[in-house]
Amino acid sequence: MKTLRLFMCLLPGLLAAQSVSLTVYNQNRALVRELRPLALVKGQSEIAFTDVAAKIDPTSVHFKSLSAPGKLVVLEQNFEYDLVGAQKILSKYIDQPVRLVMTGGEVFEGMLLSSGRDLVLGQDEGRIRIVSAEKVQHFDFPSLPEGLKTRPTLIWKVVNSGPTRQETELNYLTSGINWHAEYIAVVAADDKRLDLSGWVSIDNQSGASYKNARLKLVAGDVNLLSPQRRSGGNEVRMALAAAPKAGGFEEKSFFEYHLYTLDRATTVKNNQIKQIALFPAASTPVRKRYLFDGSRMAEKVQVALEFENKKKTGLGMPLPKGKVRVYKADDDGSLTFIGEDRLDHTPRDESVKVTMGNAFDLKGRRRVLSQNRTSDRSREEKIEILLKNHKDEPVEFRVVEHSWGEWRLKKSSHEAVKQTASTFYFDIPVPAHQEVTVSYTIFSKW
Repeated sequence: MKTLRLFMCLLPGLLAAQSVSLTVYNQNRALVRELRPLALVKGQSEIAFTDVAAKIDPTSVHFKSLSAPGKLVVLEQNFEYDLVGAQKILSKYIDQPVRLVMTGGEVFEGMLLSSGRDLVLGQDEGRIRIVSAEKVQHFDFPSLPEGLKTRPTLIWKVVNSGPTRQETELNYLTSGINWHAEYIAVVAADDKRLDLSGWVSIDNQSGASYKNARLKLVAGDVNLLSPQRRSGGNEVRMALAAAPKAGGFEEKSFFEYHLYTLDRATTVKNNQIKQIALFPAASTPVRKRYLFDGSRMAEKVQVALEFENKKKTGLGMPLPKGKVRVYKADDDGSLTFIGEDRLDHTPRDESVKVTMGNAFDLKGRRRVLSQNRTSDRSREEKIEILLKNHKDEPVEFRVVEHSWGEWRLKKSSHEAVKQTASTFYFDIPVPAHQEVTVSYTIFSKW
């Protein structure tokens, strides 16, 4: 089937959006707000909005007149999403007369009895003709089948007792659109500073494009109910939006969340991933931490980068959750990827820990030397931890230990710091090519 030719009658009152605002949540949901002028008649009529998202939640639609709020009354609303397609149209024309023009110029007319790879036509005097769909050059249909639309369309039955020209506002929720943050971190040669830049990626598969939209992003865990799913788009395109010199987004607290507003209009196309700079690159002090949690990690020593999200250290912006990719320059100046982690929503003035991986030249070993049950609801344990440093420079291990119930250390070779009700740690310096043993006795009751 090479082409499809249609002669169809469009609904009156199909209107283009005059102004669009798009608020995207990082939970596969967005709020769309459109302002559209309407040319109305007095009394009862139907109006139609096209170019709405195919994955709209029709129950979330809120439509009102801004010019005469009390004069335009909505009686009925319908969402038409049974869209035009060759197979869809053929199925609508079962038991209807059609005209087929074949690749060789032949013309067949008759009642369409069946559609698929072969088309079955009922003709005069009870004759049946079977035609290969691949050999059809085009179909001629007298009109668009009832209920079939070229684009997703909201249709209202309204009563207007106000002016014939009004400004209206449409709000609705749609699924199929999401955003997340991504961060690029570059560590200095001495591992003591980190340059951090942030980007947001907006993935739009909602079935609509939003031209010159006012874009807002909401960061936070908003409670949402999952709507019933409908099939979505196909291919995804990638667009990269350059960052404005002054930054990209203005941030502020909003209810119990954070709102990021782009300081310019942007177009978010359907089936597109758009990336926009979240903030200009910032430099902040960073500390490399070696973590050994022997009860959970066997002999592995974890490497993490820690920094403070504070204005005085170069940052101080609430950071939405997202992936952090970390690089470091080699001696020739080229960047080498050294690890990645996921960052949770992080308020300003909080610490950030980015887990990189496991240290090659550091090892640890944890052993329970003894365990004595002192009563039915208490016990005493002796623990020994061996830390090995095979590096050419000294390092400091942070040894993390866990307990439960009520506990206290009866004896310890090194000073311990209580972190939470069930966690404490030791900071242990270990010289180059040496090993250090940490031991303690803990009493617990429950």
